Amino acid sequence: MSQLETLLLGSWRMITWTYETLETGEVKDALGENPHGIISYSDDGRVMVLVLRADRVTPATLVPTAEEKIRLYDSMFAYAGTYVVEDDRVVHHLDMSWNKTWEGTLQVRFIETDGQKLTYKSAPAKNPFDGRDCIHTVMYEKIAPGQH
Repeated sequence: MSQLETLLLGSWRMITWTYETLETGEVKDALGENPHGIISYSDDGRVMVLVLRADRVTPATLVPTAEEKIRLYDSMFAYAGTYVVEDDRVVHHLDMSWNKTWEGTLQVRFIETDGQKLTYKSAPAKNPFDGRDCIHTVMYEKIAPGQH
């Protein structure tokens, strides 16, 4: 196992997630300010990601209305699969996703980490929220064992 693979193992809490639209250079928060997100890398080669907007609306009852379901879907991002660490990147092989069109895709993330902070930059790609070409930048901090 490489040093980079060892540093990635465990769970990471999202600090920020922004994207830059390549056509305009505009930078925006991907799921609003202060998104709640976790990415976990296990030593068996699995990766899981869940990100939620901080301002998600709570449905009025246990069973959401059709409109509430749409708002809930639009306020999240999630996938799971396997991963491979290469020189300066991690490649996620998705086998399930909140958006079925992502299943079976490879998601390349260029990474920098010191074992406590992790920064991702995506390769240029279509934004899953609006379809425009962009680059995503995500920052995480390591979650210590037993920490909530």
